[in-house]
Amino acid sequence: MPWQQHVADVALEVDPATGRLVYREVRVTVPRQSGKTTLDLAVAVQRALGFRTRQNITYSAQTRLDARKKWEDDQLPLLDASPELSRLYRVRKTTGNEAVIWRNGSHYGIVSATVKAGHGPTVDLAFIDEAFAQEDARLEQAFKPSMITRPQPQLWIVSTAGTERSVYLRGKVDSGRALVEAGQTDLVCCFEWSAPDDADPADPAVWWGCMPALGHTVTEDAVRADFLSMPLPEFRRAYLNQWPDVAGDTWQVVGQAAWDALADNDAELDDPVCFALAVRPEERSASVAVAGRRGDGFVFCELLENRPGTAWVCDRLVALDRKWDPCAVVVDLGSPAGSLVGELKQAGLRVVTPSVLEVASASEQLYDAVTDSGSLRHLGDVESQRPLRLALAAARKRPLRDKWTWERRHPSVDMSPLEAVTLAVWGYVTYGQELGPGDVTVAAV
Repeated sequence: MPWQQHVADVALEVDPATGRLVYREVRVTVPRQSGKTTLDLAVAVQRALGFRTRQNITYSAQTRLDARKKWEDDQLPLLDASPELSRLYRVRKTTGNEAVIWRNGSHYGIVSATVKAGHGPTVDLAFIDEAFAQEDARLEQAFKPSMITRPQPQLWIVSTAGTERSVYLRGKVDSGRALVEAGQTDLVCCFEWSAPDDADPADPAVWWGCMPALGHTVTEDAVRADFLSMPLPEFRRAYLNQWPDVAGDTWQVVGQAAWDALADNDAELDDPVCFALAVRPEERSASVAVAGRRGDGFVFCELLENRPGTAWVCDRLVALDRKWDPCAVVVDLGSPAGSLVGELKQAGLRVVTPSVLEVASASEQLYDAVTDSGSLRHLGDVESQRPLRLALAAARKRPLRDKWTWERRHPSVDMSPLEAVTLAVWGYVTYGQELGPGDVTVAAV
């Protein structure tokens, strides 16, 4: 397609003075189903066959499983369908060693999306496909040192706009826009097809302006059908390549302005305090929060921990209990964190397990404290509270009889920080105020 040819023409430009590639890094963001993976393959084949020395090429996506699926299901059939190319390589599908091995010695394999991905052999060309799934720069940090000694290295970062957690890709897009605005054209080239922030998502003219595959592999009728059936924020991200802050998929329950207005870095709490634990479904991460009252009378909450796994939880809560002697540790027995209640009680912690209706009341209580009474305080937009802020931005209500609670399942955001803070505030209001200052000894966290 014309957009693919344009990207290839520019990204693979050679400096006539040196005979080497001009750009070390290529950034491409386009709507979904535009042909990103096919472009990646074309660039990989050109690199494998068009250079004088054998080339080592690596491909990564959201996970190793995703990378293998695209490599095996989308890319290999295209190679196999070419009479000219199919004679020039053999395929190795052994798990962990998947690769297209070309007759000239070039190698095109897949890697995991981990910090160790690029360690080992030197790399000439690397792809970070679906870069929206990367929450940090670990892949880039793995790839670039393995490319430093190569004469013509390139790192391709390819994706559609991401979510609140797509910190790595958002940074690349923002800095790329800044480079373009500044007229800097050395070493990095950036391509972006997206609709203007104020564009009408229902206007076909907008679609034609930002969807480079429209009229080639995508029809207007298909886009219209998806516009009518998809949630608008997801349509705008997938087809207009717009980010959540533009697409309007954030801060739909608790308004950002209301939350930010309650930020205060005074975290000196009177005794007693309350801790709470929440776990993301599938136990991929866990959060611990604290709540208590300050000397000025405001209830203060803070996210203390948000870490992968749950093995660390009991030891951390025991350590906090010894320092603070809290009024309670609140855990929703019906949540993924409920499986840890027995271990916590065995460790001697004062565990409180609210009923289903009390969990709903806790959600409504936090909501009212932020949007109505303004009686809550928190640390604000600081690095340690970022997981909480992401959860608030993505928060949705889940109906529960004639009440509601937070929806804890989200495809891309860990909601456990919000659940933990909610339970900590409820636990303090319910149990902490009954004891009053002086009944429990408190030390600093």
